[in-house]
Formats: sequence, structure tokens, C-alpha cells
Amino acid sequence: MLRFASSPTDDMSISDLRIAIFNYIISKQREEGLLVRIEDSNKEKNIEGKDQEILDTLALFGVEYSHVVYQSENVRFHSAMALQLMHEKKAFSCFCSQVWLEKKRQEAQDAKKAYKYDDACRNLPAELVIDNMSPFTIRVTKPEENLVIKDYIKGELKFPSDTLDSFVIMDQQKIPTYNFACAIDDMLGDISLVLHCEENMDNILKQDHIRASLKYDKKVEYAELPLIVDGDSISVKSLFTEGYLPSAISNYLISMGTIVPQKIFEIKDSIEWFDLKSISNSPIEFDMEALKKINKEHLKNLEAKELSRYVGFADEEIGELARVYLEEAATTKELRSKIEPIFADKEIPKEFVSKANIMAEAIKSAPYFDKYQDFKNYILKESGLKEENFSVPLRLLLTGAVNGPDISEIYKYLKNYIGEIVK
Repeated sequence: MLRFASSPTDDMSISDLRIAIFNYIISKQREEGLLVRIEDSNKEKNIEGKDQEILDTLALFGVEYSHVVYQSENVRFHSAMALQLMHEKKAFSCFCSQVWLEKKRQEAQDAKKAYKYDDACRNLPAELVIDNMSPFTIRVTKPEENLVIKDYIKGELKFPSDTLDSFVIMDQQKIPTYNFACAIDDMLGDISLVLHCEENMDNILKQDHIRASLKYDKKVEYAELPLIVDGDSISVKSLFTEGYLPSAISNYLISMGTIVPQKIFEIKDSIEWFDLKSISNSPIEFDMEALKKINKEHLKNLEAKELSRYVGFADEEIGELARVYLEEAATTKELRSKIEPIFADKEIPKEFVSKANIMAEAIKSAPYFDKYQDFKNYILKESGLKEENFSVPLRLLLTGAVNGPDISEIYKYLKNYIGEIVK
């Protein structure tokens, strides 16, 4: 079983989305299930409705999963595992106050040393623990042997035992810490492979140590992905707002830092050839221009009626008109900025007002013309305007812009809307 874990405390980032997409692809390749875990244990920071937004986002990208679990529903298991560790002397009560711990951190900082908890409460006599009414946390005892992580991409990774100290697994309110909850949840979910970004290695070591302390006999495998530089600062929602398609976003995220057999593809295509081991180990810059080029190609591949929906219509002709504008637009937001002025009230520059008014009257009385040249000849004749005074006023009346695609090309798709456009 694979899992995608997401917190309902913020918008989904592209880093999170990449992990979700990779998990989905690998689950299909391995013919294993994929569960979605909503990490909602931090009740104070949870945003109402954000969990459903996570699921809706996954649906937009075609990420299928077997079931959804909420971390808060597993609290009783977290508590039971903490009690088991304490019973086996692998965890202990810590009565150190935040003030005292901060003092120790400051001393370490002044001595230019990395702070590690000094196990001050680890060997307290039982009577001091039982009779102590002070608030306490629960800490898992630090590892005694070197830590070994099995990485799908990098092989076996070894870390000295003193990499970790005796860290907190339950806070003073007996709420499980992030790493303790995740470690137990992965046990409950029978997770076989965890994808993570390299900056999360400290969390991975803690989670693996927790499971080892519980004598969990299944060795979870990990795959360390290269960092997307500033990946957490770019939200998926912001890309939607700017007019990027889900298919283009997934295309780009899968392509980042690796060689793909084709530039433009859908997620389902990548299941045949995607390989985690082919991804670069170096941090990857998110290139918005590269995404924009891919987005343009995905827009071009849409059927005309579907393309028209992205600019507010459900009409094949408007879809084909939008396709014409894809020569100078690459997102649905940019396309709308080209199409919407066509059907809006026009603001004609002062120097063209007179000619545009004459032309508008001729257009209003014109019969239907299938061919642009016939339409043009009629307007020239009825308006009395010369050829050199024709193009710019007509373009302004039809599109609201001075520049743009060839008018004859635009007319093909606007001829049935002339009465609605020139009012």
C-alpha cells in the first residue's frame, strides 16, 4: 500500500501534488492500493473544508485512491502505542519545562553546538514520577545503534545513532506529535513505500526509529525526491487561477528533472514508462515559462467545444476562435483576456471614433456573408471608407484591440455573432 498524506491547514503546494502524482503512478505500476491520509491532528490550525478541497484537487488530476483516512481517528492507537513503549521502558515521562529546555538550547547555541536533549528525566526513580504532579511530555528513548534507511533511489543510507536524541512523541496534552502519529499511521496502513523530499530526512529517521522501537517487523522503504526550489510557496490553486490545466501541470511535474519519451502526455501515459530512479538528485527550479509552453500544447489538444468552456462559452466556433488566439496566449486566463473584449462594450480610441461609427452603421444593416471578402467589400462600399482606413476600425469593432490575428481568420468564427458584437 502507498499513501499520500496532506494537511488541511493550507493550500496544496506543487511539492505535495508531485508526491501525490508519483504515488498514484507507482501504485498503478505495482498494482497496490493508494490511500489518502488527511493529517488533521492539529485542530487549531485546520481550515474548514480544506480536506474536501484536497480530495477535489486529486480528482481534477485523475489521482485515484482506495480510501481516505483521517489521522485524528487514530488517536486511540497512538495513545496505546505510547503506553506500550513506556511499559517496555522505551519511552519515558519528561517533566522539563519549556523555560528549562529553552535555557539548554541557548547554552548549546552559545557554545556553538547542536542542541540535543540530555535525557535529564530518562532515569528518574519511579516514586518521583508517580508523585510528580507537574505537566509532562512523553519521549521515546534515543537509538543505541546506527540508523539504517532503505532508500528506493539511493540504496541503503546509514546515520550515526546520535543523529537523534530522545525526542517527544506525546505533548503535555497527550496529543501525538507529527512524527509519532505518522509512524503509527503507516503501520496501520501497511505502507510499503513512502515518497518524501530530501529536507524531510530528519522526520523519516524519527518515524523509522519509532517503528523499530515498537518492533514493527515490516521495513518501510523510502524514496527521497529532489527538492523543488520554492516548491512550497507555489500553490496548485494559484496555478488554476492563472489558467493552467491539470493535465499540463501534471505533465510538467512528471517531466521535471528527468528524461521523458515525449514532451506532451497525460498521467495515464506515464504509467507505462515512469521510473523514480531516473529523476535527478539535484534540486530542481520550477520554470513557469516551461510550464506555460506545455500548457499551450495541452490547450491546443482540447476539442473546440471544451476549449470554449474555458473562455465562458459552450460553442465550437468560439473554441476554434480561441485556438486562433493560442498563437499569442498560453493560459486560459490569457485566452479569456482576448475573447471577453470581443463581446463587451468597446472603447474606441478618439482618433478612430468617427470611422468606427460609420463602419458600425454599415455593419448593422449588412446581410449575412459567409465569406470575409464579401463582407469586407460590402462594408467598404456602404461606408465609403478607403482601404487604408478600414482594418484598424474594423478590428476595434470586432475585437476591441488594435492588434491581433488576421481579421479574415477571426471572421470565420465570428460571422454568426456580428449582430451581437457590433451593437
